[in-house]
Parts: sequence; structure tokens; C-alpha cells
Amino acid sequence: PTACLTTATCPPRRIWQRSPPPVRQTRPLHPAFLDQQNTMRDAIVAALNLNIFNKHSDRISMANIAQVVNVLQALVLTEGDQIVKTPTYDVFAMYKEHQGASLVQSAVDTLPVDYDGKVIPSLSESVSVSDDGNMTITLANTSLKEEIQVICRLEDKSQFNGQAEIAVLQDEVHAHNTFEQPDQVKVQYRTEHWNGSEQTVTLLPCSVCRIHCPIV
Repeated sequence: PTACLTTATCPPRRIWQRSPPPVRQTRPLHPAFLDQQNTMRDAIVAALNLNIFNKHSDRISMANIAQVVNVLQALVLTEGDQIVKTPTYDVFAMYKEHQGASLVQSAVDTLPVDYDGKVIPSLSESVSVSDDGNMTITLANTSLKEEIQVICRLEDKSQFNGQAEIAVLQDEVHAHNTFEQPDQVKVQYRTEHWNGSEQTVTLLPCSVCRIHCPIV
């Protein structure tokens, strides 16, 4: 499928970052512990919620993650002297460029995903511009099977102008990091030269993507 992301300037809204919920299977520890493994599914949920918070930053002045270590949708898991970063950690790191920037109005034209009668948008997005003129676009592909070609189109005569730093977190929906395999799920980085008012990026299934590029 192909999706079109369009942006336009809007009244400045400062973006405040941090994340939300879901509960899933836990590691077998003490029954009183709320420990939970963290997968690519959680990364997608984190990206969806952060995009929602960004797009409603005129009403949400602050949002905080409730659990940081070991509990539900934690950023890191520990055991003894071992520590491992989760896919949710990577999403937070990818989204940090939004913090302190100004929201840019954006919209996507995309097909929905239908799973067992439940329909959700296949693409989630939020966009911001920092004071130094760098645009950050964050995208999440919720489809577990289909890649999406996203056409990023700037309006109001704005143009991309330079090196686009692209970070992608992608894997099978149940993929996760363990103490034995701490880098099973990790962010892949690349750079591309973006010029003009329109560029295209391909999102793999079950992926989160961050694009950071100067604009004029």
C-alpha cells in the first residue's frame, strides 16, 4: 500500500514526551512482581501513544511513563548484575527529537488494518520542527504483514534541505531482547539526501521509523 503524509504549519505547540500502557505475559519471578517481557508489539503501542500525545500537545502539558525498570512496559529489564534495553526503550530514544520542538500539523491518507473484526489505521504519525529548523517525522506501521510506501509531502512552500537521518526499529511482532541476546531487536540507522517538497520512505511491517531532516 501507498500512504501520503502531508504537513502544514500551525500555531506553535511545544511537545512534551513520555509514554503509556499495555500489559502482557511476564517472566516467572516472584508472584508479587509485575515483571513483563517487552516485545515489538509494545514498541508499536508506545509509538502510537507518543504520536497521539504529540498531536494533542495543546491539551496535554505533560505525560509520564509509569514504570521504568522491570514492571509493565519497562524501558529496561534487570536481573542481578545484568541489564537489557527493551524495544520500548528504543522508541523513546527515537522520539526524543520531538521534545521541546513545535508541533507541525500533519495528516495521512492510508488504508486500515483489519484483525478479527477490529479495524485500526495502518499508519500513525506525528511531526515537529525544532528552533534550529530541523523537522522530525515519526511513523509507525501497525500492519504485521504489509509494508507501506509513505510519500512525505511538505506544504506552505517548505522544502527538505539536506541529510535526512533515518532510524528504523523493525522485527516480528513477538521479537524481544533477552540477557542472552540483548541486541535481537535494535534500531538500524541510515542517511539519505533529501531535497524538495516531496520524498518517499518505505516502512516495513511492524516497524517504527524516525526521520530527522533540515527544512527551509
